[in-house]
Amino acid sequence: MTQRTTQLAGVLVAVALVGTVVAWAVFPGVTAGRIASYLGSALRLTVPIAFAALGGIFAEKSGVINIGLEGLLIIAAFAGVAVSHAMGGGSQVAAWTGFFAAIGASTLFALLFAVITIRYEADQIIAGLAVWLVALGIAPFGSKIIWGERSSPSVATLDNWTIPVLSEIPVVGSAIFDSNPTVYMLLIAAPAAWFVMNRTRFGRWVRASGENPKALDTAGVDVSRVRYAGVTLSGVLSGIGGAGLSLGQVGQFVGSGTTMVNGRGWIGITAYLFGNYNPLGAFGASFLFASLDALQFRLQQIGAGLPPELVQMVPYATVIVVLALVGHTRIPDAAGEHYESGEE
Repeated sequence: MTQRTTQLAGVLVAVALVGTVVAWAVFPGVTAGRIASYLGSALRLTVPIAFAALGGIFAEKSGVINIGLEGLLIIAAFAGVAVSHAMGGGSQVAAWTGFFAAIGASTLFALLFAVITIRYEADQIIAGLAVWLVALGIAPFGSKIIWGERSSPSVATLDNWTIPVLSEIPVVGSAIFDSNPTVYMLLIAAPAAWFVMNRTRFGRWVRASGENPKALDTAGVDVSRVRYAGVTLSGVLSGIGGAGLSLGQVGQFVGSGTTMVNGRGWIGITAYLFGNYNPLGAFGASFLFASLDALQFRLQQIGAGLPPELVQMVPYATVIVVLALVGHTRIPDAAGEHYESGEE
C-alpha cells in the first residue's frame, strides 16, 4: 500500500470520527450510548456502499468498468426478501436463505453482464446502465406480482452477533462487537480485498489484466478468465451489500422511486474512485459518506432548525466537494477496452 493511500484511508476515518465527536459536543443531550448508536448506524449504512465499492474495484482493475453496481444491489435486495418471504419470512433460517439467494441473484446478473461485455464485446458503459435499468424495473415489477405492491411485507432481519467482553468496551464495543453479521463481513472483507489485490498471484493477474492484458496473455494467463473472475467477484460482493441493506437493516424491500438502494451503488463507485482503487481507501470513503448519512438522520430526529430538504443534501453535497478536492484518479490503462487472446 502506498503512503498516499494509507494517509487517505486514515484521513477519511479520522474525519468521520471527528465528526462524531463534534456531533456529541454540539447537540445537547447526546450521551455515550447515543454516540455508540450513531457509530453502529454509520457502520450499517456503510455495508451496501462499501461492498459495492469493493466489487467495483475487482471488476475495473481487471479491465471491465461495471457501473451496474446500483442494479446489482437492487436485485440482491429484492431477491433476498422474496426468498425469505417465500420461506415464511419470520425465522433466521429464512433470513439466511434469503441472504445467500441475494448473493446468487446478484452474481447471476454480474455473469450475464460479463458475458455480454467480455464474450460479445458490448460497450461496458451501456451494458452497465442496462443492468441498472433492468434491475430498477424488474425488482418493483416482481414485487407487484408477488405482493401486489411495489414494497414487500416485513420479514425477519439477520440477528446481531455479540462478542462477549469486547462488546462491553465503552462506546465502540456495542457499535462494533454487537453488530449485524454483514458489518463483521465488511470489516473482514475490506482488509482481505486489499491483501488479495496486493499480495496474491490472483491480485497481480487482476491488476495486469486492467493495465497490460497483452503482457498477461504473453505470460500464459487467460485474460478473459481473469476478467470473468473480477466481474463475478463484483456480483458476489454487491450481493452481500444488497442483502445487508434489505435483510441486515430494513427487513423489507422498498421498490418505490429509485428503490431502497437509493443511489448507494453510484456512491460506491465514487468511494473507490476517491480511494484510488484501494480497498481500504474505498472503505474509508464509504464510511465517511455513511457517517454523514447517519448524521443527517440524527439531525432530522432532534430537529436542528434546518429545512429537511437541506439536511438531506448533506451527504450528497459532501460527495461533490470530495470529488472536487480529490483531483485526478488514474484509472487502469486498459479499463473499458476489449481484449482477445493473441491480438496484436
